[in-house]
Amino acid sequence: MPKIKLPRSSPSIDMTPMVDLAFLLVTFFILTTKFRPDEAVKVTIPFSVSSTKLPENVTTIDIDSNGRVFIDMDVKEVRAQIFQSMADKYKSVAPGIGGNEVARFAVCGPFGAPMAKMKEYLDDDDDARKDFNKASPGIPHDTTKPGGNELADWIHYAYANVIQDYNQKVSSGLKGIEQPRFAIKADGRTKYKDIKTVVDICQKQNIQHFELITSLKAKPQ
Repeated sequence: MPKIKLPRSSPSIDMTPMVDLAFLLVTFFILTTKFRPDEAVKVTIPFSVSSTKLPENVTTIDIDSNGRVFIDMDVKEVRAQIFQSMADKYKSVAPGIGGNEVARFAVCGPFGAPMAKMKEYLDDDDDARKDFNKASPGIPHDTTKPGGNELADWIHYAYANVIQDYNQKVSSGLKGIEQPRFAIKADGRTKYKDIKTVVDICQKQNIQHFELITSLKAKPQ
């Protein structure tokens, strides 16, 4: 009996689900990616063999090779509260700060402007702020002059507000909230006395534990 030959045809693969999945993945990564903000000051950090990951909920204090101090805060929700407290305390040297400046500060990223120049700094565009940061003396932190230690007030209000925000989130039942931390990122060429001044200011504000940011170096074999 002759065999029945079935017609041969190439298999058909529907690529639509794969294309849909690809677009879903691209959309997911676009919506969840956090772009690294521009640094206000260039800091060449020293090497270490520590591989501890820096927590997300962190306030970073940058110290460049000339001893200038800049600050950045991850908790954007409380930046406005922190800045409003500073504006109220320094209203005699920083008049005219209103809602527009508070809103800009909440999203401006790292900064190093003295309070007397803060309104001018916030009213500028992004390019002008970059030029300002290059010439800025940084946040005043002279502990020997009255009113010359604005850094202590920034740290004080930052600590109080981020701790309050953390406690509110925990009490409301949110899970996976990291405890706020402070970190110091100093240039490898920064003088020891400049770093010690910042550390002493932190300790006087009851911040006894903080991270030191370094660049990962391979462990010796």
